[in-house]
Amino acid sequence: MKAAFGISGSAKARSYEYFDTGALDLNAQGWDVRLRHKSGSDFEETYKKRFPITNGDIDAALDVANDQGFDSSDTNYDAQVDWGYAKQTLSFSNDKSHSGSGYSGTSMPSAGTGRSWLVGEIPGKLEDWSAKNWGSDTLKAATAHGPVTSQVWSGAWESSDDASIEVVPVKAASGTGTEYVVELSFKTDHYADAAQLHADAIAVADAHGWLYHGDILKTQLILGRY
Repeated sequence: MKAAFGISGSAKARSYEYFDTGALDLNAQGWDVRLRHKSGSDFEETYKKRFPITNGDIDAALDVANDQGFDSSDTNYDAQVDWGYAKQTLSFSNDKSHSGSGYSGTSMPSAGTGRSWLVGEIPGKLEDWSAKNWGSDTLKAATAHGPVTSQVWSGAWESSDDASIEVVPVKAASGTGTEYVVELSFKTDHYADAAQLHADAIAVADAHGWLYHGDILKTQLILGRY
């Protein structure tokens, strides 16, 4: 698969887990809170708000996001459109870091420690999302979903200099054994380039019999199985 997409080099490991309640209260409001540790790096804390895109209408999703306080004046969040097999989602991510001192490789802290970091760094939009202190109160009641440790190969493909293949082992739906999700991803700044890359990636994967004709969301798998 790497050869088909021109990606070479050695794999790098990363571990991550999501924090949410048993009822997935954060996810139900469109929020995902993740703690990630890449080998040899500090921890990455990500607070992401998702807005669905219907029938490719990105402008309509942006209008909804603007009504809920996300606009171009807010420099604390990075906006992007995630485009899977068929589904598109507008997301806004607030990224912070925590020192990896004392943690080797991709090792993760205890669930309690990781949760305390995330509560302590919670951004204002999430904190008071549906009520005052709703975000921190919900996170304090959250458990760790995961961790999973994936392998990532990075490189360039066609017009994207930021392409990667990630292999993610997840607990099987039956509760016994492991399933593997293989994800090809790439980033670009222009919609036309993204549309071409998306079409070409589907064509190559389908020609090799690798393509799953549907959208697999890693976040939902991890939240639902751990």
